[in-house]
Amino acid sequence: MEHSPSPKPQPAGSQEGDSLSGFLYALSAYLLWGFLPLYMKALDHVSPIEVVAHRVIWALPVALLILALTRRTADLKAALRNPAMLGMTLVTAGLISVNWGFYVYAITSGRALDAALGYYINPLFSILLGAVLLGERLRGVQWLAILAAFIGVAILTLEAGRLPVLALALTLTWGFYAYFKKSLPIGPNQGFTLEVMVLLLPALAVIGWLATSGEMQFLHGPGWQSAMLFLLGLVTAGPLILYANGAKKLRLTTIAIMQYIAPTMIFLTAVFVFDEPFSRQKLIAFGFIWLGLVIYSLSMLRRTGTKPEF
Repeated sequence: MEHSPSPKPQPAGSQEGDSLSGFLYALSAYLLWGFLPLYMKALDHVSPIEVVAHRVIWALPVALLILALTRRTADLKAALRNPAMLGMTLVTAGLISVNWGFYVYAITSGRALDAALGYYINPLFSILLGAVLLGERLRGVQWLAILAAFIGVAILTLEAGRLPVLALALTLTWGFYAYFKKSLPIGPNQGFTLEVMVLLLPALAVIGWLATSGEMQFLHGPGWQSAMLFLLGLVTAGPLILYANGAKKLRLTTIAIMQYIAPTMIFLTAVFVFDEPFSRQKLIAFGFIWLGLVIYSLSMLRRTGTKPEF
């Protein structure tokens, strides 16, 4: 996915109130992620694998610069000497790269609605994952939220005659990425830098293969296209850094509610800008999924007893 892993609710009082600066940082990140389909759509003549490779290659210098400016390189050096952490980073890096690939393909192939669907389902999949893999106990209303999402997916399956595979692939790759990411005892900026470092050699190999086969678009297409591919590093790293700074100054419940901004913007872009087909059946299906998210959000807010205060 294009945003940080869905946060888990925490007990009331475990974090001080929300700050305006934290809200603005997080809002900026989610708005940038929400507008990202417009950027990716402009690159629909570039293969998704090349787009992902450029995201990795050009994000690395941006991430390293941020760590240098914030004097956080020591943690990165320690992580590079830790085999266990490197092994887990291989897992998370693989998952995020596959997720990026599915996302780019969804946008550039005219299936942005699948991307929105995948990211809407993700919070509900995360709580189901916690129940299955971590033994977390789900209450009745949470099962009701998951049931509503399941009904929505079932309606979409019946309408299309097949499972919404692309949306589910986005949900699964991001959900497991978030799950494994929690086990990395390293800051978000350092963790992201480590992931793109791990992915650098495969990304360079992809670019080399595309160049030798004559299929590379970078420096061979229009100048604006090459510039957009180069700027993918900033486009990728920038929102993550804004999110990381915002999350420090907000309650987890606030971040959890704000995470719906990006998929909602993707949904609206798909329907009203990209003019993707949106039938009555799809409206009903999305309605069930939105209902599930409302139930989940209200349950979470009631559990923590918190609300945003700016």
